[in-house]
Amino acid sequence: MPKTVLTSIGWLGALLCTLGYLLVSAKMISAESLAFQLLNIFGGFCLSVTAIDASDLPNAAANLLWMFIGIFTLGRLFWNRRGSKQ
Repeated sequence: MPKTVLTSIGWLGALLCTLGYLLVSAKMISAESLAFQLLNIFGGFCLSVTAIDASDLPNAAANLLWMFIGIFTLGRLFWNRRGSKQ
């Protein structure tokens, strides 16, 4: 993959994660919101891609964990909503 594409993916990941943190800190969205979790999932994925390309495995692992925490949280939120409707 061209270096400029990977760099752009990395910047997008940084933007998404930072935007999520900003919006939660400004109380514009909640930490339990779909928007926050999606920003973390996609941001973590983008940052992981660039970290793996750079062979920065600790950074890649941290961002993959960040991404999977978002996926786990979304699953828990949907599971709880589904359970409360029944």
